[in-house]
Amino acid sequence: MSQTTATAHMENSADRASLLRSSLSNRATAIEAAIDSLLPPVPGAEGRVVDAMRYATLGGGKRLRGYLTAEVASLFGVEPARAYRVAASVEMLHAYSLVHDDLPAMDNDDLRRGQPSTHRKFDEATAILAGDALQTMAFEILTDTATHPSATIRIGLVAALAAASGAAGMVGGQMIDMDGEGRALSLPEVERLHALKTGCLIRYAAEAGAILGDADLPARARIAAYGRDLGAAFQIADDVLDATASAEELGKTAGKDQAAGKSTYVALLGVDGAAREARRVAEQAESHLDVFGAEADRLRNLVQYVVDRRS
Repeated sequence: MSQTTATAHMENSADRASLLRSSLSNRATAIEAAIDSLLPPVPGAEGRVVDAMRYATLGGGKRLRGYLTAEVASLFGVEPARAYRVAASVEMLHAYSLVHDDLPAMDNDDLRRGQPSTHRKFDEATAILAGDALQTMAFEILTDTATHPSATIRIGLVAALAAASGAAGMVGGQMIDMDGEGRALSLPEVERLHALKTGCLIRYAAEAGAILGDADLPARARIAAYGRDLGAAFQIADDVLDATASAEELGKTAGKDQAAGKSTYVALLGVDGAAREARRVAEQAESHLDVFGAEADRLRNLVQYVVDRRS
């Protein structure tokens, strides 16, 4: 590659990154507004748990999962208001998982997004209830006719989220993660752990946009495969970040995986090997988008963002 070509490539990459950051920011603002509208403060004694729910979901985060839902939905011509309701729903489900993950009985983390974890800001009992309520509200939103007039599509969203978040998905992955602390897991075991704990919800976030857009089965399968591989790339990159980034960059405690004796991609492959694997899986994720042409460029750029990020 000539110096001129290399410079042009770098400039093009910078342009794509800038456009993606703008797109992420715009959608994050819209998702935040949707959550704020769907989850207003309430008076009375129960207001404390709602305050904790709002604390856990509002005021920060990349909104990667919500962005995926909204961006894929736009690929299939979904009305933005419907897309942002589903995006808000998946962000609430994700927030519930983080609230519970941070508890002393789980990962025992005092920081989340650079702020005190929900159980530190409120108390453990309130955090548990807030997580429970965020989980149920995620499904409540999906069942509302404002999300989609078709009961078939609403049921499809509910069924897919239930599968992604239960014992065969995110919860099962968390169980494997806890069970694996202090002992060496093989690479296939680590891949399965993260495919369930992290990957299933990211896959759902992408697939939800296709379900909402009533995409045909081949298109939905390609989007699901993209989400699956994006989730894998995200987690491998996350392991690299945990080993190399500071707490200030991460917005949470750094180095916790190693301190807890967890088996990670970095522990098995080394930092450089894990970074190479993240890029390999990222290329695989992009390949699933070939049939969608230029309209899927932001989803392609998102793959690079996931593996290049520092937080």
